[in-house]
Amino acid sequence: MNIPELYELYQQYPSVRTDTRKLQKDDLFFALKGPNFNANAFAEAAIANGAAYAIIDDAAYAHITGTILVDDALETLQRLALFHRNQLDIPFIAITGSNGKTTTKELTHAVLSASYKTYTTAGNLNNHIGVPLTILSIRKDAEMAIIEMGASHQGEIAGYCNYTLPTHGLITNCGKAHLEGFGSFEGVKKAKGELYDHLRNNNGTAFVMWDYDYLRTMSRGISRIVAYSAMDHHANQKDPASPASQGSSSIEPSIIGEALQSEAYLQALVRKGLTGERLIRSRLVGAYNLPNILAALTIGKYFKVDEEKMIKALEDYNPSNSRSQLIEKGGYRIILDAYNANPSSMRAAIENFRQIETENKMLVLGAMAELGADSLKEHQHIIDLIRQHPWKEVILVGGDFVKLNPPFRTFNDAAEAGKWLKSHSSGNAYLLIKGSRSAGMEKALEELF
Repeated sequence: MNIPELYELYQQYPSVRTDTRKLQKDDLFFALKGPNFNANAFAEAAIANGAAYAIIDDAAYAHITGTILVDDALETLQRLALFHRNQLDIPFIAITGSNGKTTTKELTHAVLSASYKTYTTAGNLNNHIGVPLTILSIRKDAEMAIIEMGASHQGEIAGYCNYTLPTHGLITNCGKAHLEGFGSFEGVKKAKGELYDHLRNNNGTAFVMWDYDYLRTMSRGISRIVAYSAMDHHANQKDPASPASQGSSSIEPSIIGEALQSEAYLQALVRKGLTGERLIRSRLVGAYNLPNILAALTIGKYFKVDEEKMIKALEDYNPSNSRSQLIEKGGYRIILDAYNANPSSMRAAIENFRQIETENKMLVLGAMAELGADSLKEHQHIIDLIRQHPWKEVILVGGDFVKLNPPFRTFNDAAEAGKWLKSHSSGNAYLLIKGSRSAGMEKALEELF
């Protein structure tokens, strides 16, 4: 069966699944294979549970009624996504970056949804399976699409662009994340820059954080650049003759804002780009979220979303999934930012927490993953940063934190840390809980409460 024929089936059964646990009646089930699994083995169960068809790539299961045999189920899924993408004449906004891409995606979705029927990536389904599934979830009533793209190796973003065909794009930042796959910070920039390459080669539009010289340099040659900033570059540009500044003097940031840090939530003062100065009272924790708010505002303004609707959408947005959440329970105030961590995001979270003026501050930090040969060194840098400031308690969990034998309390896993907290603390404390997903730092909270 070729892709146009398969697309006709998709139009009849437009819900696509790759997980039988989430299967619903009349879904199209794609049986994907991986190093440790072969979903072809679940094709018969998928049909029995109501799937309209099961797309398989193992001939051993082709005798099952309702199966469609293809050469490669994953490649077919991606090709079907491209075919569907080509039927949609709407803006496709791709978002990637080392830190903040999911929050930026969520904020942008909230802003654009105030005026447009907008589809976006669910959760963080931003990989080679999640991206095509996101595209195939977009219905004919769509007016905007936002696609989050994650990557841990060179060529991944370029591959996603091949079937997403983004018309607009944003790189939140480039930091020391997934160094195991990228090799170096330069490797990170090259990988994330594949989005800019696509926009440059296809007359696209880039939304660029103008404070980051490396993004200004990386975005050169893109025909349309819409900038945003956390400062006035005419007043603060340190080196107008620097290579990053050449050819960019004519670009004025569309939105300029600054962070007003209260004890709890971030307040963003937009000084340029809206009607006068406007204060946005977000429900996000940490000044490091300011660029995410400014990015969403910039995209909303570009697509002419009403100013009042944008501000309301940003103020109503409530983070979930352990991202920049403020939890008040049992006498504790807890910043839970435990969905992911890398050296740059960990440093930003610690520095932000340090600046909060309150007593009894405690750090509960999990190890950072996928840092390759630099892992021990990067964990030591975080330990050195922690030692520069006073804390009521510092708890480090797992991985290379433990290997370095730091002068702080250490535990092998988050559950152990939570049990210690429960037996040695009685509330009246402010906690920052952060770590890589693999550290499962939310388990410390489960034990504490």
